Amino acid sequence: MTLKPTVLVAEDESALVTLLRYNLEREGYRVLDTQDGEEALLIASEEKPDVIILDWMIPQLSGIEVCRRLRQRQETRNVPILMLTARGEETDRIRGLDTGADDYITKPFSMTELLARLRAVMRRIRPGLAEDTIKVGDLEMDRAAHRVRRAGRDIHLGPTEFKLLDHLIQHPGRVFSREQLLDAVWGSDVYVEARTVDVHVGRLRKALNVEGVRDPIRTVRSAGYALDDAFVAA
Repeated sequence: MTLKPTVLVAEDESALVTLLRYNLEREGYRVLDTQDGEEALLIASEEKPDVIILDWMIPQLSGIEVCRRLRQRQETRNVPILMLTARGEETDRIRGLDTGADDYITKPFSMTELLARLRAVMRRIRPGLAEDTIKVGDLEMDRAAHRVRRAGRDIHLGPTEFKLLDHLIQHPGRVFSREQLLDAVWGSDVYVEARTVDVHVGRLRKALNVEGVRDPIRTVRSAGYALDDAFVAA
């Protein structure tokens, strides 16, 4: 029998906790929840969850402080943390990530995006917990079989385009610069020119753009590329 990965939800909005619990349990997670930061630290220490969904603005102890303390403790140092917040300013996002959060999602958010982000942080930290198959919009990727389907049709991708799509599909809606994509796909120890990213994104886009369906990749001028939010929500 496979053990269900455990998610600790630290969030004080009861309706959102109910929604998260329903969707997470449906996806096969075991869910623990709390409405304050002090209890979140206690549960994290006792239960050792596989991943934590942490709201920034929770009573007793702020999410940012909870995150900081979790990163200081040996037993929770490497637990993936996905931070939820209504604070959408870039400085807030940077502060959250600098404190040790693995990812950051701004309210309001789509449950599809949150689940994709959750799979992504778990895959980066604990690959054994991640699913081999991920579906976003009409795109389906099977990592084990190295197959991609779109709108029910097989898409043939080269190894680099596959890795590029794998990275983008794990972070739907998030914009990555060419340098970030180089590090994620090619590795930081390999020298590749930034314009190489444009070439491979072009190949990926051409392969994915089957007739009658929208372009899933968004180009953000002077910033980089993203799996389009509108595509993800479709």
